[in-house]
Amino acid sequence: MNNSILTTHNLTIGYKTSRKTVRSIASDISVSLLAGELVCLLGPNGAGKSTLLRSLAGMQPPIAGEVQLLGENIYHLQPQELAKRLSLVLTEKVDVGMLSAYSLVTLGRYPYTDWWGNLTNDDEAIVHWAIKSVGAVHLAQCQVSELSDGERQKIMIARALAQSPIVMLLDEPTAFLDLPRRVEIMQLLRQLARETNQAILLSTHDLDLALRLADKVWLLSTNGILHVGAPEDLVLSGAFADTFCSEGVKFDIASGEFHIHIPHKGEIHLIGEGIAVTWTIRALERVGFLVTQSARSSTLEDATQTQISVEVISNYEQVLWRITNSKTVYTHHSLYEMIKFLDYLSKQNSGVKSQNLE
Repeated sequence: MNNSILTTHNLTIGYKTSRKTVRSIASDISVSLLAGELVCLLGPNGAGKSTLLRSLAGMQPPIAGEVQLLGENIYHLQPQELAKRLSLVLTEKVDVGMLSAYSLVTLGRYPYTDWWGNLTNDDEAIVHWAIKSVGAVHLAQCQVSELSDGERQKIMIARALAQSPIVMLLDEPTAFLDLPRRVEIMQLLRQLARETNQAILLSTHDLDLALRLADKVWLLSTNGILHVGAPEDLVLSGAFADTFCSEGVKFDIASGEFHIHIPHKGEIHLIGEGIAVTWTIRALERVGFLVTQSARSSTLEDATQTQISVEVISNYEQVLWRITNSKTVYTHHSLYEMIKFLDYLSKQNSGVKSQNLE
């Protein structure tokens, strides 16, 4: 059964640079949004994500091809009819004056109201449902100007929900939010896609959240190619690493994380087990050390394999880091202290090696 809601056919997007000159950003885009799916639009800055969203929303005519909403060309629909099918949440903060959050959400019903904007009982019920769906009942009577960025974003999503659309498009809805609020908004959108059976497409720079939560990823590269697939498909194909590769930054396919190239400082042999060891490894690798590891049972054997070893001693009261360097033992009570000391040792050892070479 085909549950495509919005589809594109040989779409070319771009904009006019002069009366006679048109710049094409991406071409031959033939994709679809399915009911009940959360799709994340990713790509480097300047790749054309916002241009693609505006084209899909009917705000910017494509250079070629077409966008269909339930089989109809989106650019042939009357604005009021389009607003009943598609809602849009933009990044820019709109000045809404002294409106309350509830009043702002009611604006989502404008395609359905009469000339005077009167709300029916059904309209009121939908507004209440939209506010409740985003977990913002306690914000309904607050002025929008008094809301935090995260609270305001919830109300904007509620307004879009109040339109009763079948497609929701969002341009970087988490752009100005802190990490907990970004996670909250992304999880909310995923839940709404499931519960309302809408197709939801959002552009975002939160690559990690997109990999974890998106049903599908649209990955727009700077060369105008749109890669489409499950997040894991695009990682395995190499499209993810290729699109975001840049000098000094590399996508690690094993961990799904980006790593910054850091000059190598030397090798550390780490001894111990548990969560403190996990974070010790992260700290050592962050500053440029190559870490080898063993359990306590092999301490003596492995410690002779390298000049510097670190043993993590953890109990209910504290965590200690015992450093052995050329049979001399040093103890530190924090990772910060340990890292600073290891950095000092690595510089000393480098100096010794240089003198030996001379």
